[in-house]
Amino acid sequence: MSEKPKNPKNTEKAEPQRLSVFKTYKLYVGGKFPRSESGRVYEVTDPSGKWLANAPLSSRKDARDAVVAARKAFGAWSGATAYNRGQVLYRVAEMLESRKGQFVHEVADAEGLSKPKATAQVDAAIDRWVWYAGWTDKIAQVVGGGNPVAGPFFNLSSPEPTGVVAVLAPQESSFLGLVSVIAPVIATGNTAVVIASERSPLPALSLGEVLATSDVPGGVVNVLSGRTAEIAAPLAAHQDVNAIDLAGADDVLAKELEIAAADNLKRVLRPQPVDNADGIDWFATPGTERMTAFLETKTVWHPTGSLGASGSSY
Repeated sequence: MSEKPKNPKNTEKAEPQRLSVFKTYKLYVGGKFPRSESGRVYEVTDPSGKWLANAPLSSRKDARDAVVAARKAFGAWSGATAYNRGQVLYRVAEMLESRKGQFVHEVADAEGLSKPKATAQVDAAIDRWVWYAGWTDKIAQVVGGGNPVAGPFFNLSSPEPTGVVAVLAPQESSFLGLVSVIAPVIATGNTAVVIASERSPLPALSLGEVLATSDVPGGVVNVLSGRTAEIAAPLAAHQDVNAIDLAGADDVLAKELEIAAADNLKRVLRPQPVDNADGIDWFATPGTERMTAFLETKTVWHPTGSLGASGSSY
């Protein structure tokens, strides 16, 4: 039997080469994802100089728009029950858990960490959300209470949120530090305008996507990226910003922002002292300081009245 002639040409078609879909990072303002009003972007690189993405370069107008969104959201968020806010924060942790792989990758690239170290950062950040979720309906018991007075009165002190808080995220800790400064602000009923780390903004911008799908009302957290000093200056001077956290400011910028913030008597949380060359240990238990820093104390007096003709009282 004669053999069939072999076809010298490969009849199989080559698979077309697929082009990667690059992620477009946007701001998160008022529950939406706008590009910067200025249309500007800047290159974000890893510690070795490798290009990672283009991030929006926010303008002063973006900062003002974020304040408007935060003020609009403040009434409903501060008026929600503390238990409800705890449920919402826990939902954020759930969503972060489901997207943990993405954040591990972004944190590893942003900070030049190995995968195990980046995973430890992300795990700690998720646990931090859960930790603050548990504090929402307990902080009032710690900082509020009844006061003894010399007279037939009830005298009760209770904490209330300050209002709109501008937050300068830490420059070095792109995710764990970020979560550690955002969560306590919104856990106590404030709304936030957050300036992401200038060098490593991508995890913060991705966090906006998680917040948008986690029952957090639009405007409660607004995330801006760009030059920290450029965005922080109008926020520190803004008359409708009630407080500012300077965690991500160096000594020179912090001094300038403190002076600007004094114009309308903003609450100012100054950068924490650093006792070691590696900076602040964001893994450490944070305590309640960042929650109480942006709470006001309301004291109410009320007469006790009397019970019956005997004159007995409460």
